[in-house]
Amino acid sequence: MRSLATPLLASLLLAFGCGPSGGGGPSDAFRVALLTPGSISDGGWNQAAYEGLQRIRTELGAEVRNEETKTPADFEAGFRDYARSGFALVFGHGFEYQEAAARVAGEYPKTIFVTTSGNTVRPNLAPMVFELEQATYLCGWLAGKQSRSKLVGLVGGVDLPSIRSTFLAFRAGVAAADPAVEVREVFIGNFQDVGAAREAAAALLEAGADFLLHQANDAGRGVFQAVQERAAGGAHVFAFGTNKNQNEMAPDVVIASAVLDVPSAFVRVARSVKDGSFRAEPIRLGMNEGTVSFAPNATLYAALPAEVRAGLSEVEARIERGELQVPRGDF
Repeated sequence: MRSLATPLLASLLLAFGCGPSGGGGPSDAFRVALLTPGSISDGGWNQAAYEGLQRIRTELGAEVRNEETKTPADFEAGFRDYARSGFALVFGHGFEYQEAAARVAGEYPKTIFVTTSGNTVRPNLAPMVFELEQATYLCGWLAGKQSRSKLVGLVGGVDLPSIRSTFLAFRAGVAAADPAVEVREVFIGNFQDVGAAREAAAALLEAGADFLLHQANDAGRGVFQAVQERAAGGAHVFAFGTNKNQNEMAPDVVIASAVLDVPSAFVRVARSVKDGSFRAEPIRLGMNEGTVSFAPNATLYAALPAEVRAGLSEVEARIERGELQVPRGDF
């Protein structure tokens, strides 16, 4: 009986506004839900998605809900519960959601499913692909130009194609700036373990790395902590933020951030669903769409040599003009 009652109870809770967290609204409202793989207070990837959901509520008058989901079974249950409850649009925030979305999409053709990353397309499912590689390439270029030790590092959470793609671009940027600089990477296997990320970062720093970029969501705080501790001992070490502008999370060591304007992208997609113009095809968003940017920490950036700042600006302009195609993974 329990296995039958649980889905029914979940559906009733959603229908009456007592399910996963979010704002309420009339039953006939435009309804949008969000599934995230981690905390919406992570200061990065997941928080940006939640801010996008809140903008959809404010700007489009939507009823919204959000839920943190940890496993593929949770992904599928979340998609199915929201679709069954009549939500018009459900976001799965990450590459890892596409398989679950594809399984559920065929059962609920009236609901639009959008994954942020991926390549899976169905009549009512599309991936929103953020070209963050354009900004992580610039981070790599800066690290390659300024590394004194000729070693820089990468700390990832879960080893996903979308994360590896941003690391590929970072490596390319380093090589373009100085082919002699070595890049090492570590994956900790999750997005939540701040301690593990701190240890991984500390090991890279101990090996001599002087610039670190993370793609570890909430766990990325541990990278900043390790760099701050090393810098406090007098070392010339820096970090890069990702997904949101994370410069203020550790302003003494975060020299720049590779930024996504996820909220605006979410509103853009939600508006197309609401007005009926949505098309099930990959939605690619980069610098020229105003979605991706490289955000320097003004204080630390001002201390860089003028020729380095000018060189970085020129590389950025070449990307925007389409003269430089930043490499990305095949996914």
